[in-house]
Amino acid sequence: MHIAADSVITAAGPLRDAWVTVRGSTIVWVGKAGAPAAPAGDVVELGHGVLLPGLVNAHCHLELTHLAGRVDATGGFVPWVERLVDARPRGTGAEVDAGIARGIEEAIASGTVALADVSNSLRSIRPLASSSLRAVVLYELLGWDPAAAARVLADAELRVGEAGGRRPAPHVEVRLAAHAPHSVSPELMRAIVEAGGSLAIHLAESREETAFLAGGSGEWSAFLGRRGLGHVAFAGAARSPVAYLDSLGALRRGTLCAHCVQADAADCRLLASRGASVVLCPRSNRTLGVGKAPVEELLAAGVTCALGTDSLASSPSLDLLQEAAALHRDWPQVPAERIVRMATFDGARALGLDGIGAIAVGQAAALAFAPGPATLRDPHQFLVSGEAAAGPVAVAQ
Repeated sequence: MHIAADSVITAAGPLRDAWVTVRGSTIVWVGKAGAPAAPAGDVVELGHGVLLPGLVNAHCHLELTHLAGRVDATGGFVPWVERLVDARPRGTGAEVDAGIARGIEEAIASGTVALADVSNSLRSIRPLASSSLRAVVLYELLGWDPAAAARVLADAELRVGEAGGRRPAPHVEVRLAAHAPHSVSPELMRAIVEAGGSLAIHLAESREETAFLAGGSGEWSAFLGRRGLGHVAFAGAARSPVAYLDSLGALRRGTLCAHCVQADAADCRLLASRGASVVLCPRSNRTLGVGKAPVEELLAAGVTCALGTDSLASSPSLDLLQEAAALHRDWPQVPAERIVRMATFDGARALGLDGIGAIAVGQAAALAFAPGPATLRDPHQFLVSGEAAAGPVAVAQ
């Protein structure tokens, strides 16, 4: 069948009045509507708007969905973390599971076809396996006490096995992840890396993280003390978070770094040289008051940048086009086409997911459609305007 729309964002650029021809679940032809070379097939007319690759949310926390609107974000990053840590145990298993289900529904309804879900419980595996989403479940480990490193990793491997292993479903993959360089001991960080797979981590997210890793003091040190970890000596590494992570051997090709708000020009070059990717979460950063990532410097250095919504404990929705619009408002000089690419192809590339993120022959027909005005001239600009709302495109099997 042919899927027709006024504007189609293809791998080669936008096309007006175009068809995307699908057989089974694979794109077999892309071109102008009615072209002589087009294969035979019925036409599904989507009408005015933009047909685009399905969106890829490269950083979210589905198991925090039930905390939407419940965690006060005033007062700075560390107070928010403390409130979040206190709020999580209050949710029942049923509430967490219902939130995960709502989060999956919201993601699909807003045109998302793949996501990376940061999980501390692995509760999202089963509902993701039952969904249409391609998913990377990042099993996030924490442990600042080096004496507990071996136990934390062994327990994680056991729980992954009990949940179905590293590939519990054909479209779901489980990877070990570290929470952050200021909440994971060097011993545990190295153990996670040695356990294989690509590391994913929150990195350079706040000034408090930067101060702690540089000098071993400040608000984060006090927080660790309140959590019973004051006995763990850490004098500071006299390095930026990015450089500190690199010193542990954890910054490498495939490392997925969320936020990177506190990255400078040297950090951007280091991220690029190691082949790491950065997931930008501008709405969450704004909510928590941690600042803006150096997007232009990251792109100029050659870093692959993707988009993520973060959790509903710090972001208003799981709608990735709204994340793209927020990035456009913060960085209007970054081309709209590049931002759309972050939300699609570059997100898939950052997660190592093949076959999605682009409208091209041989790619999966994982598509989204954003209705728009008949007078639409620049589809990329429309998609980052804040006015666009995408939904999934049903493909007959």
